[in-house]
Amino acid sequence: MKKMIIALVAMMTMAISANAQKFGHVDTQSIMQSLPELTKVNGELQAIAQQYDNDIKAMQDELQRKAEDYEKNKATMNKTAQEEQEKALNDMYTKIQQTAQQNQQEFQKQQQEKMQPIQQKVMTAIQNVGKAGQYTYIFEVGSALYIGTGSKDVTAEVKAEINKLK
Repeated sequence: MKKMIIALVAMMTMAISANAQKFGHVDTQSIMQSLPELTKVNGELQAIAQQYDNDIKAMQDELQRKAEDYEKNKATMNKTAQEEQEKALNDMYTKIQQTAQQNQQEFQKQQQEKMQPIQQKVMTAIQNVGKAGQYTYIFEVGSALYIGTGSKDVTAEVKAEINKLK
């Protein structure tokens, strides 16, 4: 009988503590899109991407021009000159591939560096809202499988908190 009472008290305590938990959800995509910093960063990233594309296009155009010249003059070249030209064309092609890969890696690095302060600002605001509102958890809308009526949308509060952080 004593064990049954202890078990019942334990279950009631768990139920009460579960009811005391406070849950919220937030749409960070919406928050990020509303930040003027994101527009600036996206513009900078687009300019970087365009420069990388222009560099690769120029290299490809040069390769194309040299390949056409080689095809025109191939019949008048001796075997050694043909092999040298083919090697040079292959080397240019390899360099274009390597440059494209390096550009992609550099772009990703710059994207992470430029986005990190914005992401940190959003996370700080979410944490501040969570602490101020005494939330047990704040979930991302896009990753939650289900959001019931017991979860409060704190997106507007986070946006307001971001404005305070400026």
